[in-house]
Amino acid sequence: MDAFHRRISLDEAASVAQRAIERELLTSASSSAIFHDLGLMRARIAALRSAFPEQTFHAVAVKANPVLDVLREAVAAEVGLEAASLEEVELARAAGCPSDRVVFDSPAKTHDEIRQALAWGVYLNADNFDELERIAAALAATDSSSRVGLRVNPLVGGGSIDETSVAHAKSKFGVPLESDRPRIVAAFAKHAWLGGLHVHTGSQGCEIDLLAEAIRRVAELRREIIAETGREVSHVDIGGGLPTAYRSTQTPPTPAEYRTLVEQRAPDLFEPDVRLVTEFGRAIHANCGIAVSRVEYVKPAQQLAVIHLGADFLLRTVYRPESWQHEFFLLDSRGMPKSGPQRPLTIAGPLCFAGDVLARDVPLPPVEPGDWIVIRDVGAYTLSMWSRHCSRGIPAVIGCDRDRSESLRVLRPQETPADLVRFWGSSRAANC
Repeated sequence: MDAFHRRISLDEAASVAQRAIERELLTSASSSAIFHDLGLMRARIAALRSAFPEQTFHAVAVKANPVLDVLREAVAAEVGLEAASLEEVELARAAGCPSDRVVFDSPAKTHDEIRQALAWGVYLNADNFDELERIAAALAATDSSSRVGLRVNPLVGGGSIDETSVAHAKSKFGVPLESDRPRIVAAFAKHAWLGGLHVHTGSQGCEIDLLAEAIRRVAELRREIIAETGREVSHVDIGGGLPTAYRSTQTPPTPAEYRTLVEQRAPDLFEPDVRLVTEFGRAIHANCGIAVSRVEYVKPAQQLAVIHLGADFLLRTVYRPESWQHEFFLLDSRGMPKSGPQRPLTIAGPLCFAGDVLARDVPLPPVEPGDWIVIRDVGAYTLSMWSRHCSRGIPAVIGCDRDRSESLRVLRPQETPADLVRFWGSSRAANC
């Protein structure tokens, strides 16, 4: 099966849980754990790299999964990292990513952040014309090896999820392509160091036809800039947004299918003198992750089970269940798959508000306290969006690696109550 169509199955989840229980990485005291399949992540990165021209620069989005050891594994698989904040730039550097393979995309870069990024030599995508002037001022005062691009809003419209669509007329991101087209061309004529264009249409909910149309429009803009200014526009960052499967009925496109469509729409971007940049995150990580959480209580009258992960972990799922749905498995206390007649079950989280419900009417075998509920496809935009409501600690993050003798290793230890005191407290509180 193609790496981009693989998801962690019930049997695979059970095998991982059993080994974690045997090694006491998953115990009654831990209540939950998050597993990331590093082998599957590497396979997806390899499939992505093989689908695009050799000169393509792939930068995996840090915001999708910022666990440092996950980032280190991605860098070891020969991709760069895309950062949406200076803090994420620091994470990328700590993961061993060379500065010239870090893409910095924040829409709110300060003067100091721009100066720091230029000093490090990271790739900057400017979000607007004012930011270009800040970069110009900073470059006048320092030598920098940074490449700089300008983010353009292609105005192709939104996908099926408004909150993750960024190419509509009211988007906060980028320079509108149509109304500001003359200013875009003028900016390239003015700034000799401006050598790239950046476009991103959305993340999940945007079909690849919409993504490809956005890229076609930017390719057309690139040709216009070259024709009118004589300037070289050598880098085109096409963003991310490749859809991911969260349901068994979904069949997401592969990078190879996406590349074919983009090349049909914008063939000149695949010429040897153009360096494409990609920023995939969800498509790399989401299906690589599962969460396992213990059933603490069962309330038969409500057909409800209370587990230890809720809106703290799956913020979007709780607040926008119509857009973000997950599938669930049920294991017994030993990690064995449970069987029996399926019944509708409501799965509730541990937080102290009524809306903390992960799913309703999920068909599962009879559930008991001490069982483990497995949540599929949680490798992206879960831990990075962790909520501190009720101050619950983040569970252990465990890497599973079938390519390397199915070893398990802790990528990030479980947070303790003392960790939470330090998080919320002053230095004095941390030393208590």
